[in-house]
Amino acid sequence: MSLRLVFMGTPDFAVPTLVELLGQGHEIAAVYSQPPRPKGRGLASEASPVAKIAAVHGIPVRTPLSLKDAEEARAFAALETDAAIVIAYGLLLPKAVLEAPKLGCFNLHASLLPRWRGAAPIQRAIMAGDNQTGVMAMQMEEGLDTGPVLMAERVAIGRKTYGELHDELARLGADVMLRLLAALERGSASAQPQSDDGVTYARKIAKEEARIDWSLSASAIDCQIRGLSPRPGAWCEARGERLKILYAEPVDKRGSAGEVLDDNLTVACGESALRITRLQRAGKGVQRAEEFLRGFPLRVGDRL
Repeated sequence: MSLRLVFMGTPDFAVPTLVELLGQGHEIAAVYSQPPRPKGRGLASEASPVAKIAAVHGIPVRTPLSLKDAEEARAFAALETDAAIVIAYGLLLPKAVLEAPKLGCFNLHASLLPRWRGAAPIQRAIMAGDNQTGVMAMQMEEGLDTGPVLMAERVAIGRKTYGELHDELARLGADVMLRLLAALERGSASAQPQSDDGVTYARKIAKEEARIDWSLSASAIDCQIRGLSPRPGAWCEARGERLKILYAEPVDKRGSAGEVLDDNLTVACGESALRITRLQRAGKGVQRAEEFLRGFPLRVGDRL
């Protein structure tokens, strides 16, 4: 049995779920996504990743700037769907929209709620040094990521970067959402209220958070680098040029914060040190440290 759905999502993270829903034969009545945004050096408008997939499959795409208008709410209700699937959409859903689908609206969130509600849960989990994270499917309500949880999966973070963890959770989230829809069809989905304890908010990443402060511990800087890799990328300066640091390994060495300690691009931190293994110069491609050093030599005693 297939369900008639509306899919609401914008970035790459939402794409695997949309693809799987289509592959399983669910009917997508419409896709809601953020409007095309200027992108690239020419700043030409480009449709969102989700909107591109919808266009390939001939699914109508709607890009309202708000859903609070009564006319938008009526247009949404007129789709007469069984459920709405919402993944990183970018707009709040008012009560009239939340109540329109027969079974309700269901959100896939990339954290272990109630920890890291909000916009940047994957980055925040890594940057905070969390040991694990996951994906949770919840019944949506008017609060921000406050609804009861119906299904969840956990994963270890280890030394994964934001990019690696993002892709893993996107794939896992698609599986979770398919299983949830199957449970909804059977009438066997069970919702568990979120705890009032341990609530944290994953605010958007601010530009100033990307600059590396070498006086911090190697552990803290390592989490910052991995949490912002590959985008927007943690950065520092060397000889007046900005360097984006994409991966580094903690090593047991000591020195003055920001000092290059050896020929392997090991840099001293406020506590211990990091050996940079992957980085990028402005306007250049990503390089491994040994390749970078051949074109941009940094010697022992130099400072970042």
